[in-house]
Amino acid sequence: MSSSIKKLTSLKQSLWYDNIQRKILINGELKAMIDNGDIRGVTSNPTIFQNAIAKTNDYDAALIPLAWAGWDAEKIFWQLAIEDIQQACDLFRPLYDQTDGGDGFVSIEVSPTIAKNTQATINQAKELWQRVNRPNLMVKIPATKEGIPAIQQSIAAGININVTLIFSLSRYMEVMDAYLSGIEERVAKDLPVQHIASVASFFVSRVDTKLTHNSPKILHCVAKPLLPMRNLLTKLSNLFLHRRVSPHSKPVFGRVCNARCGHLRVQKNPKYPDTYYVDNLIGPDTVNTVPPATLDAFRDHGKASLTITRDLEESQMLFADLKAQGISMSTVTQELEDEGVKAFIDAFATLIGAIEQRRQNAIASLTSGLADSVSATLSQLDNDSVPNRLWEHDATLWTNDSASQSEIKTRLGWLHSIEDARTRLEGYTAFAKQIHDEKIERVLVVGMGGSSLTAEVLSSLMANFGVEAKLSLAILDSTDPQQVKLASEHYPPDKSLYIIASKSGGTAELMAAFDYLWKLSKEDGSRFIAITDKDTSLQKLAEERKFRKVFNADSNVGGRFSALTDFGLVPAALLGMDIEQLLSSAERIKNASQSAYSAGFALGSVMAVSTQMGRNKLTVLADAPVSAFANWVEQIVAESSGKNGKGILPVALEPIGAPDVYGKDRFLFI
Repeated sequence: MSSSIKKLTSLKQSLWYDNIQRKILINGELKAMIDNGDIRGVTSNPTIFQNAIAKTNDYDAALIPLAWAGWDAEKIFWQLAIEDIQQACDLFRPLYDQTDGGDGFVSIEVSPTIAKNTQATINQAKELWQRVNRPNLMVKIPATKEGIPAIQQSIAAGININVTLIFSLSRYMEVMDAYLSGIEERVAKDLPVQHIASVASFFVSRVDTKLTHNSPKILHCVAKPLLPMRNLLTKLSNLFLHRRVSPHSKPVFGRVCNARCGHLRVQKNPKYPDTYYVDNLIGPDTVNTVPPATLDAFRDHGKASLTITRDLEESQMLFADLKAQGISMSTVTQELEDEGVKAFIDAFATLIGAIEQRRQNAIASLTSGLADSVSATLSQLDNDSVPNRLWEHDATLWTNDSASQSEIKTRLGWLHSIEDARTRLEGYTAFAKQIHDEKIERVLVVGMGGSSLTAEVLSSLMANFGVEAKLSLAILDSTDPQQVKLASEHYPPDKSLYIIASKSGGTAELMAAFDYLWKLSKEDGSRFIAITDKDTSLQKLAEERKFRKVFNADSNVGGRFSALTDFGLVPAALLGMDIEQLLSSAERIKNASQSAYSAGFALGSVMAVSTQMGRNKLTVLADAPVSAFANWVEQIVAESSGKNGKGILPVALEPIGAPDVYGKDRFLFI
């Protein structure tokens, strides 16, 4: 945490980040800002989501399956937005708990198209609250005339509300009354109120800018002409904070003041100095929202001191002078409200239009007749609760035969590989450190199929993307004498560690390669480790010959699904990969795969429907840096399909040709 932000926090002002984008959720940037103490909340609005979704490709993987499912553009938007908000809420949850609900909030705004519709606003606030399902969510409702009763009813329903588009002191007082009335309603019904938080978002900069730029008379009303902007800005905020204490006169307020109503929120004007709207608006129990550039600037050279409560009497005199000069604040603020609603409606329309174009492109990417069938399949998966049943290890998804179901249940360990891997993480890292400390710089993985494929893919990806590995790693998955000889020359026993990897432990090809290396090493067990299921012949052999270590993988995970078991993670640790980061990435995919409309289920549906339509040859194309991944896809598809006489033939990395060179039985995976 920078010294300026540390001082700001000590003055009891919170910085909320005025930005959200899937990229910063995935790459850890948002989490880092939270962990550093730079931000204590996040806000969003249609313009922010327009920039995040319409101007990047971050959302394509999530958007395309929803398009294939037949969803319209607005339904797709809300799903994408809610996913982002949920992830952000989860990242802020520790701060929310630590501050007992004082900070750590994430805001999502109701549709600007219903800003003038009270009941529609209430309905959507309740829907968003239920769908996001996080206690540190705030639903943003604009402070239009129609929005005021919606705010009251939403508070009464127990929803945290961020009231936005406030431009006048009189409207702010209406907001306070709505908040307190909603609280009173809950108190009268003996419902809890301690958890209900609210912020009042006063758009200081827009009032400031409109007055100073559009009304020359304002210059005659400012006491210090050299600093007209700052004076007006501060005076607006002074009066705002002065008025926020008056509702204490209501008897109910003393019982519910811990619900934290009446925070100040301000917006920025890019024409002013980069820390202008932070330096001059610092006060206790307030929130200041900051876009990325402002946060960076304040972190670097912001000045934190109590500024917002200065010159209250002068502030009151200024607005009296404005009235005397014929400047109608009610007219100005109504114009600002109308302009604000219109700006958000325009941004929302642009956003929905961009999503609609991508939706159409996604549907067009499917061959003729495929789109409707895929949509129907996804709907059927949803209706049959297939995702929930899958994660609950429901074997009836595959067969109704009880004997086969018993066998299937012993092969679903991959569904909880992430959790299991985390319990073994310390062992992986400790072993890797031991090997690195001994200056062993070469590792040869001896194994067939899924037992060695993940190690090969990870090593290849690191090399192709220029990531320096801790050691050199290669795969020996052949009994070809020339390949065995070449591997042993590049990975001699005195400089290498041999990983003998096998699920069953008794593969003839594997044992032939092991016997050769065992003799070459002069029967030095310290040069070998084994990765195998528990109680296999390989484990017994390793113990008899005093291998350096034996890793027992989960026997309930098939070889082709073993990437996040010892078969994949021991080599990953030796390569120097960040295993926790790898698991966190996998966890994000798992969390995103709880719906039938997620990328995994959508891709599976496309493959299944294509096969049923006669397209049972899958061509896997991949750019050179990720070509190894294509081989992994080939292995997964080849071994996972083909049951009961129905299968898909994967063809990886064949030369790319014109569309007409592929037969009617082909479909492409790129």
